[in-house]
Amino acid sequence: MKTQRDAGRTSSVSRVVAAGGLLLAVASFVRAGTRVELNGNWGFRTDPSQQGERLGWAKQLPEETEMVDVPHTWNIGKHEDYEGAAWYFRSFSVNEALLGKHAEIHFGATFSRARVWLNGVKLGEHEGGYTEYYFDVTARLKPVNYVAVEVNNQPGPATLPGYAMRGRGTDDTGSIWYDWWHYGGIVRDVWLTVSESSLIRRQQVRVKVERGVAEVQDRVFVENTTSRPAALELKVTAYPPGGATPAATVEQALTLQPGAGDSAVVLRLDAPKLWHFDHPNLYRLVAELTDERGKLVDSRADDFGVRTIEIRDRHLLLNGERVRLTGVTRHEDSAREGLAETRGTIRYDYADLKDLQVTLTRPVHYPQHPAILEYCDRNGILLIPEIPMWQFSEQQMRDPKVIALAKKMMREMIEQAYNHPSIMAWSVCNESATGTPGGAAYVKAMSEWVKSLDPDRYVSFADDGLGRGDKVAAFDHADFVMMNQYYGSWHGSADALPGALDRVGKLYPDKMVLISEFGLPGVFAADSKAADRLRVDVIREQMKAFGKRDWIGGAIFWCYQDYKSHRNLWPGEIGGWVDHGLVDENRQRRPSYDVWRRLNSPLKAHVTWRTAEQFPYAPVGFTARMSGRGADEIPSYALRDYKLTWEARNRERQLIGNGTLMLPEIGPSTEVVGDWATAGANGVAVLIRVFRPTGALAFEREFEWRSPVAGGESIGGMKQRGLDIPPPE
Repeated sequence: MKTQRDAGRTSSVSRVVAAGGLLLAVASFVRAGTRVELNGNWGFRTDPSQQGERLGWAKQLPEETEMVDVPHTWNIGKHEDYEGAAWYFRSFSVNEALLGKHAEIHFGATFSRARVWLNGVKLGEHEGGYTEYYFDVTARLKPVNYVAVEVNNQPGPATLPGYAMRGRGTDDTGSIWYDWWHYGGIVRDVWLTVSESSLIRRQQVRVKVERGVAEVQDRVFVENTTSRPAALELKVTAYPPGGATPAATVEQALTLQPGAGDSAVVLRLDAPKLWHFDHPNLYRLVAELTDERGKLVDSRADDFGVRTIEIRDRHLLLNGERVRLTGVTRHEDSAREGLAETRGTIRYDYADLKDLQVTLTRPVHYPQHPAILEYCDRNGILLIPEIPMWQFSEQQMRDPKVIALAKKMMREMIEQAYNHPSIMAWSVCNESATGTPGGAAYVKAMSEWVKSLDPDRYVSFADDGLGRGDKVAAFDHADFVMMNQYYGSWHGSADALPGALDRVGKLYPDKMVLISEFGLPGVFAADSKAADRLRVDVIREQMKAFGKRDWIGGAIFWCYQDYKSHRNLWPGEIGGWVDHGLVDENRQRRPSYDVWRRLNSPLKAHVTWRTAEQFPYAPVGFTARMSGRGADEIPSYALRDYKLTWEARNRERQLIGNGTLMLPEIGPSTEVVGDWATAGANGVAVLIRVFRPTGALAFEREFEWRSPVAGGESIGGMKQRGLDIPPPE
């Protein structure tokens, strides 16, 4: 492809790296052309003997076929523990006006290995259960079409995820399961796209911020599906957050040769609005291709953000400010939907995570649903996505097949999620044999691979052997340390944690540490209630320990909800729900839920009461001293543009006063004053809520005053409800 205009400019800005780390984001996208949804009713049939292809299922619907609703997993209900091959079938019609145009069939994800046929002709295959792929069906599309998909969820030593062989004999090939359920199926959306002969495949947006100006570098991947060159015009426009007036535009003439190519353009944004977990500002970048007559050929619109992430002096900085963040992991798993989650389930759970004060998470061990990335972009949660390499042995990590598949999965994940500002780093494995020479070689190769695909983000991996041995050499190839620790259960006594943390701090004196997992599994207690009492102790004590160590930049609790597995179950169980969550599999909250929510609020409050001369025993107002957490606590970060609401009620719960106050910045001691005209003779309760700029609840406490004359239990006339509220002075 040649650029007919502005050639020098585009070639000189093809790959610019911002110092300290920069980023952007695809929160969602819109394309020109026609999209035909292929979700809904599909035929389904298991194939335990793998005879479907020989029996002609790729060409016609077999007998005894069930009807299911795609997205779908078969591992709920009568096929709950079925492992192996299964088939999906669907017929669909296409408007004849679309025939002859460029057409593709897309699969959001199929777990885990898939082969696809259209009208009896094999289109191809794909391995990997969590990323999107497509096939060109232009030459095969008819007015009425029959698509067949064979999916296999059988794990093995060289599949990802696969048998967890670390620490076991190399000849052991039994069902050594990974620690989540093997949900086979077409687990995400299916759709058909029909477009003109030239199209925009994707955008790759990089942003460099310097002296209050953002340089937006957009690499537009384009494709000419014909055998002749195409003369086209590329126009790229940036729109500000919530705005319809362009912030910047660039145009470029192209001669697009047959096949795939790319074109680089640069736009400048003056005084950009930065992306932050409390201010998730999203710009929109619209790329348009037009032909010589000015007709729109294709377009694509992607959201992106402007922000910087740095690790400096073992500290995490967002837009130049130091932050210490906390969060909770979450499996893509629910009792009714399994891995084939609806967007409603995703929105419900992630809204709950925001109520749990989540600002950072390594979401789980595999690439995430696009709706999760979009939610985190728009609502402010930083992410460290990972590929599903869990507890692999050195032999597995040296296996060329494993390495090739890991690189393929990482490439697909990065290319599809590249632009999301919520993503701060990538993880290349979890709890594998990274302390061995083969493990270190794997991490080095993967880190170099990731940097070649995305030179701006950080790379790491999660290790569960830290604090108990020597330095793990693989961390020489990581940008920061991720430590999984379960002191109080698997790793030994809870009292050993401080010493383990200090050893890690000395072993890696130049690296920031994230606690990438901590928590308590139910199997270490007699029952679920007893387990949650221990879980509460772990949360309270370990959060204090993390806060005392300046080089710990964040802590992530495992995990949000109970999830299905063949491992870590109550004695005698071989399959079921792992008791590990702040909520159970039905999202019913345990006591640990509220403890985590309160301890991770970024705010503290101290309330004193005011009385009038004529009502010496009944308050007519209060003063609340609000403050953020200090740098020696976790979480801690700057608090700007928060909103406080309060309401006062008497003992009969009648409203006697309320108010709303904007807090531009909450300092070490920000005072809020509330008054009401009528004294509460026997008791007053004041409920204070503080909301983030996103609308999420950051703080909620009720402070209660009872008259000592009326027998109220109090210290100085005030009864406090909630945790970590200083006593009155």
